[in-house]
Amino acid sequence: MTLKRRDFLYLLTASVGAITAGACQASGNNVAQASPSPKSTKVAQTPGPFTLPPLPYEYNALEPHIDARTMQFHHDKHHAAYVKNLNDSVSKYPDLKNVTVENMLKDLSKVPEDIRTTVRNNGGGHLNHSMFWEIMSPKGGGEPTGAIAAAIKQSFGSVDDFKAKFNDAGAKRFGSGWVWLVRNKAGKLEITTTGNQDSPFSDGNYPIMGNDVWEHAYYLKYQNLRADYLKAWWNVVNWAEINKRYEKAIG
Repeated sequence: MTLKRRDFLYLLTASVGAITAGACQASGNNVAQASPSPKSTKVAQTPGPFTLPPLPYEYNALEPHIDARTMQFHHDKHHAAYVKNLNDSVSKYPDLKNVTVENMLKDLSKVPEDIRTTVRNNGGGHLNHSMFWEIMSPKGGGEPTGAIAAAIKQSFGSVDDFKAKFNDAGAKRFGSGWVWLVRNKAGKLEITTTGNQDSPFSDGNYPIMGNDVWEHAYYLKYQNLRADYLKAWWNVVNWAEINKRYEKAIG
């Protein structure tokens, strides 16, 4: 399989499988010929209260574990599409422009029915990915320290056991979705998964960390080998940021 064909299959998968793919305008041929710039480019923002956060590092900063081309498409196309669709959906409801995505997802029954599914899908996609970029780092990997390390050991026995259970849950998540470490409604750490772009907030859980197991997150480099991607991902995990999220969850 050549690189160009893989890129085409990637775009085809995104067009069919991703809920928001209709907002992506790049053609397969143009994308296959393009070389991603080392730095995250400034993506045009769509009008509305929600904005696409810039990547906190260069496209190629997470290599060899996550390749630059995947990072470019994932951020500049997929995440940008979630933001556009979310802004479009709330444009006819001015009151929602002052409501955070997190609060909308915590109680979707308060979101107008005609845009509820759109907010669930695209609001979740926006919130999930905004977290995802932050909990990865070129200087990531290693072992957790601080409060999150102690909590993981208390809940799962050891960090290695936690990673094994987390990877197993991610590998078994059928289709597109996410694998999470959450603080559940009982105040305990729990490994769970959600389908599509559903947010743990909608289930009353606080997401401490999560890994994206949609194919567009790994297919260019790992093809169908999701388990290899899950294993490699630990090399870029930003434990300092995850520890901040844990402390916020229990604060």
